[in-house]
Amino acid sequence: MPSEEFDSAAASFKRIGQDAVTHSRRVAGNALARTRRHHSENVELLKRSGRGAKSGDPTPGTLRAAAERFRRARGLAVPSVPDPADPVPSRSQSPARPPRSGDDEEDFSQMRIMKRDG
Repeated sequence: MPSEEFDSAAASFKRIGQDAVTHSRRVAGNALARTRRHHSENVELLKRSGRGAKSGDPTPGTLRAAAERFRRARGLAVPSVPDPADPVPSRSQSPARPPRSGDDEEDFSQMRIMKRDG
């Protein structure tokens, strides 16, 4: 009978749709839970790292050790840490470049270029 097949197909379609909705809700819930967990971990890391605190060491030793473990576990290169006694000079301490010679003689104004081409 065609109506029994139609009813069976409609019930199957409805069940598949409900299963899809259930699955999507579960996936969305898991993603939301993971996002919340990462957010709370980030907040905790910010608290432990002393965000906003000014210290002599830009990266605390615990964070540096965690970064080294992460890199070694993935086979990545671990850069050597510069000695804090040898600070890198800031840009304000770098010597100023002397002016180039002949800068006063060069005129790149639009009128001069137009006259030269004409």
